Amino acid sequence: LGEVVALDQLNLDLRDLDGAQRVIVDQRPQVVVNAAAYTAVDQAENDAEAAYVINAEVPGAMAAAAKRIQALFVHYSTDYVFSGSGERPYTEEMEPGPVNVYGHTKLAGERAVKEVGGDYLIFRTSWVYSRHGRNFLNTMLRLAEEREELQVVNDQFGAPTYAGAIAEATAIIVARVCDGSRGKYAGVYHMTCGGTTTWYEFAKAIFACAGKNAVTVIPVSTAAYPTPARRPRYSVLDNRKLREHFQIALPPWREALKRCLADTHSGDEC
Repeated sequence: LGEVVALDQLNLDLRDLDGAQRVIVDQRPQVVVNAAAYTAVDQAENDAEAAYVINAEVPGAMAAAAKRIQALFVHYSTDYVFSGSGERPYTEEMEPGPVNVYGHTKLAGERAVKEVGGDYLIFRTSWVYSRHGRNFLNTMLRLAEEREELQVVNDQFGAPTYAGAIAEATAIIVARVCDGSRGKYAGVYHMTCGGTTTWYEFAKAIFACAGKNAVTVIPVSTAAYPTPARRPRYSVLDNRKLREHFQIALPPWREALKRCLADTHSGDEC
């Protein structure tokens, strides 16, 4: 799409609102993509102030700077803005009701971006993983080298979503909306891989794809694995709006997992 200026923690302190705005105004890009967030869900319960600054205040500041230079602002949010008490996939119109600090701060970030206005796209996604950084996939692969038996929660439902699929879909959408008509697309969209599973079934699929068949995975309940932050029981997102507006659908989660592992594993058993 053009030249990309990628900033990391060494270049930008996400707790510095003025700095976040200044770097955007100085660079004057056509598109600002905020892929950063405070994502340590359990840690956020005892670090709410930092989570709020990074997840709520900074996106608002970035959106304001983007509006000032007439840039498109792309921001990512989460399925955790919902309570998880439902039984069917959540649409964008359904009322949020987060059950933990992380979800509250991400919802506050969405609202901050909306209040600024301008040209913006907010993509809610879920259970994001890749071969980089800290995420469920890498944790499972690491534990497979250390243990013969693992207990994994089997009563939380969602859609594992490959970061590469999110990036590709975002690039396609940005190319389409940056044609002078981007204002009409402003809003919130759900962007997850297709299908529904549990952490337990996701773990089993990871080991099958990676050829880690010696690992025994035991299903356990959420109650048997308490965490500082509550998790939504059911946080599947409805992607219909994304398909209707942009004619885009991310692949089924099993297909995306196979693709993610393709560089290092054959994936024949997926």
